Amino acid sequence: MIRICSTEDVPKGTVISADVDGTQIALVHGEDGEFYAVYDECSHAAVALSEGEVEGCTLECWLHGSRFDLRTGEPTGLPATEPVPVYPVEIRDGDIYVDLTPSNGVTR
Repeated sequence: MIRICSTEDVPKGTVISADVDGTQIALVHGEDGEFYAVYDECSHAAVALSEGEVEGCTLECWLHGSRFDLRTGEPTGLPATEPVPVYPVEIRDGDIYVDLTPSNGVTR
């Protein structure tokens, strides 16, 4: 697991982009209070998901409005039809750690 930042750096309902050993991650503090990490690129159009909006447990792509479930990476709104990689997140002593092995088996 790789330390990304402090939990205080990602307010609830927001998303930040982080380069983790060459992999762009969208780190999300969901409205449910949990932290999620997904690959920071929409599977429909190659744009940064970290620039999108957090709604509940989904992240919406700003370009065409595709939505992705932060827990599974599955698209929940068109035009995207392919899932994005989801990475395990662990909170330790107020810091956020991410494992770069996708928990949903999706590779980029």
